[in-house]
Amino acid sequence: MTSSETTIWAWMRTLTKSRSAAKTVAMKHVPQRTCIACHLVKPKRQLVRLVCGPEGVVEVDTSGRKPGRGAYLCQSPGCWQKGLTRGKLEHALRAKISADNRARLLKFGTRIKAAGEATAQMEEAR
Repeated sequence: MTSSETTIWAWMRTLTKSRSAAKTVAMKHVPQRTCIACHLVKPKRQLVRLVCGPEGVVEVDTSGRKPGRGAYLCQSPGCWQKGLTRGKLEHALRAKISADNRARLLKFGTRIKAAGEATAQMEEAR
């Protein structure tokens, strides 16, 4: 080996060492999910999970651990309206949603909006 090859190998070893040191300081992984209505990718905690359980009833999964096929919606009322009325949720869950179940979910979506606005008003008042 020539001296230039030795220098290159020594340089590559220092790069390898510095990369491994940088990996230990890397930030924690944040799970990402996609809203089925607007197709925006957001952190999982900013979205609401809807799950079609074994009985075929669609319900809100606050814990994120209920069994069944799940889909995510933003907390905006527009996404809830679009996801529930245009059949996007049915398509994502691969299940039919009854009229009363859809009405319950739409009601929940409007309550999310009201809660979000109340929180925003409280933060503005500070």
